[in-house]
Amino acid sequence: MNTTELILTVPADEPTIITERFVRATPGLLYELWTTPAHMRRWLGPRYLDMPVCEVDLRVGGTYHYVHEAPDGSRYNFRGEYLELDPPHRIVATFEFEDYPSSIDTVTFEPVDGGTLVRGHTLHQTMESRDAALASGMEGGIRESYERLDELLAERV
Repeated sequence: MNTTELILTVPADEPTIITERFVRATPGLLYELWTTPAHMRRWLGPRYLDMPVCEVDLRVGGTYHYVHEAPDGSRYNFRGEYLELDPPHRIVATFEFEDYPSSIDTVTFEPVDGGTLVRGHTLHQTMESRDAALASGMEGGIRESYERLDELLAERV
């Protein structure tokens, strides 16, 4: 896989969302961009949102918290706890958004020719919470985040 198109899979019989995306960068660099607040602020989330809060305690049992802020002042809180860290290959953490039920996110960074295959696996508590996440526009936010990540990586070349 060497296309930068996002592949999103939603199994019919389990409360999961799976994403795959090729990125032209090493697993080590991507792990750093995924876990460092200064970098996260530049690529994570839709372009029209600012990230005034981004805190990361990168250790198993440590937490993260970030806030997206819209131009109208609306704020969206995200937080979670790191359950597993295997740099630069894997991050497992809980994910909490506002009043939605928490989920468990796993992201892996697999080296492939010319870059890294980034796989995301989100396990929701129920099919309903998975479907609510999909209905919230999360796919568009993921796509735009990857576009912004590509732009950030282009600056580093």
